[in-house]
Amino acid sequence: MADSSSPVPLLELQHVSRHFRRGVFVRRPLRAVEDVSLRMPGDAASILAIIGESGSGKTPLARMLLRLLAPTAGSIALDGKPLAAWTRTEFRRAVQPVFQNPFEAFSLYKPVDFYLLRTARNLTDATTDAAAREAATEALQTVGLAWERVVGKYLQQFSGGELQRISIARALISRPRLIIADEPVSMVDASLRTNIVNLFLSLTRSRGVSFVYITHDLSTAYYIADDIAIMRAGCVVERGKPQDVLRAPQHEYTRALLDAVPRIGRRWAEAAA
Repeated sequence: MADSSSPVPLLELQHVSRHFRRGVFVRRPLRAVEDVSLRMPGDAASILAIIGESGSGKTPLARMLLRLLAPTAGSIALDGKPLAAWTRTEFRRAVQPVFQNPFEAFSLYKPVDFYLLRTARNLTDATTDAAAREAATEALQTVGLAWERVVGKYLQQFSGGELQRISIARALISRPRLIIADEPVSMVDASLRTNIVNLFLSLTRSRGVSFVYITHDLSTAYYIADDIAIMRAGCVVERGKPQDVLRAPQHEYTRALLDAVPRIGRRWAEAAA
């Protein structure tokens, strides 16, 4: 029995599944996510990394966390309240996405500051243009960008790394409790990945933002996460602290992932010993 005095989890998934119909003539559904239970603490900001290869179920899980898909079975709660019970505006203020491709986060036909200001007007208490600009400017400063760098400019005028930071700034405008980051560094240069990962760590410590960090990259997950969950074929096959899971993996799939990067694997084992 759970301790009634323990803090309410920020995020809790209980036996969550998502199935898709394959077609009219195929009776057996595609089990994209199957019986996943995960929990993030509510008393302190943290980072949960969900690791798996393409087709492991990571993205359908992320879409359910963002209310873009409904679970076929099971339940998802935010701050102890079912996701479906949150109003759209409440939920968008509390939970924000950062997607894989920053070039799909903005339109070619409007400057990026249009989207920053619209987010500020819709998801904060800003009632004037000046207040919306102030909220957008503060968020940009948090990710190391000035308002003057983005105002009036279109997505094609930025590098991938800059645009991903602008996407993160947009997510921060509402001061969310949780950010769902789906492969957020896979499309930026290797030299910029550490900068973005360190930014997530800084936001967790300085602003109390928790992250679900979805990735296929064991190295960044090990570096950033407080807890990790390994997914394969829609199921969580292993979970725990990064040092524990990667030092002494219990599932053959986790061992296979580590064997694919043997030098990194040895370094992790030495660091965790």
